[in-house]
Amino acid sequence: MLRWGLVPFWAKDPSIGNRMINARAETVAEKPSYRAAFKHRRCVVLADGFYEWHREGDAKTPYFISLASGGPFALAGLWESWTDKESGESLQTTTLITTEASEFMRSLHHRMPIVLNTDGAGEWLAGSAEPIERAAKRTPGLQAWPVDKRVNNARNEGEELIEAAGDVLS
Repeated sequence: MLRWGLVPFWAKDPSIGNRMINARAETVAEKPSYRAAFKHRRCVVLADGFYEWHREGDAKTPYFISLASGGPFALAGLWESWTDKESGESLQTTTLITTEASEFMRSLHHRMPIVLNTDGAGEWLAGSAEPIERAAKRTPGLQAWPVDKRVNNARNEGEELIEAAGDVLS
């Protein structure tokens, strides 16, 4: 199990991970915080969906996004191992790579995680940057629906958090 929010191996304190839950595809290879993981510590995060918050005026509505087929998929990610210099405690962390939103996602948000197909997952893990470059063009069909705002609290769990609270977009 990995903790959400990448903590670079060189960080003095793990709290930096709170700001590093996503890495922008456009700069991930150059940014000091992600550069080493991009070269040496890639991963795929298996999922059956992800959340995105859509802003309408002052209100933000959470949406659950999944493949139109409803099947599982892989997201491009990075991982790091950080060791506390005082206690020697080790922490494994992760982040997702995001890119500009596909045509479907643009109605909800301007960014999205990179969804990898089977070939793209293998290429990503092998060190290729091509899956990132092709991601927005090859994103599979998606669907989305509004869900309960309780998803905004990580302590809340359960299938009811992905139940539709409105119309399904496809």
